[in-house]
Amino acid sequence: MLTLLIITIGIIILFSFASKTPSKFHVERSLAVAAPPEQVFSLINDFHAWGKWSPYEKLDPKMKKTYSGSESGPGAVYEWQGKWRAGAGRMEITKISEPIRVTLAIDFIKPFKAHNIVVFSIVPVDDETIVTWAMDGTHAFFMKVLAEFIDMDKMIGKDFEEGLLNLKAVAEPEPEEE
Repeated sequence: MLTLLIITIGIIILFSFASKTPSKFHVERSLAVAAPPEQVFSLINDFHAWGKWSPYEKLDPKMKKTYSGSESGPGAVYEWQGKWRAGAGRMEITKISEPIRVTLAIDFIKPFKAHNIVVFSIVPVDDETIVTWAMDGTHAFFMKVLAEFIDMDKMIGKDFEEGLLNLKAVAEPEPEEE
């Protein structure tokens, strides 16, 4: 009986903390790439190119991918269905400002339902291009409870950092041999 009471009090405390957790979240990472903005933009604006750099592509090598809508740019759609962490979902390019911004709407279906907005900002600075990958969304109550145990910024941010490093490796020209 005492154990049940302690568990109940623990759950009440957890839900109390979760109810105070902000519903909205923002994750953002940036990296300098030694490539022109147009080159970086083309790798982001075309879902067919994501296989070269996206960290999510390797989560499930057998993941089913479907492309529809426009070939690239607004209206381009990418749907995936995988196992484990790859989950299932759909993303669509909703808006671009060539070559400096690509906005996506992402709908996750599995393992958790969520709707998020992703913005890639591509800013030329001197001989480099600063690429920023940002995601905004809202937590459903269950995700707010989960956020008490998992730092979403660190978890998603780690993926963004890996993706930006991959993008840099693909976009930057090979050094010329002398």
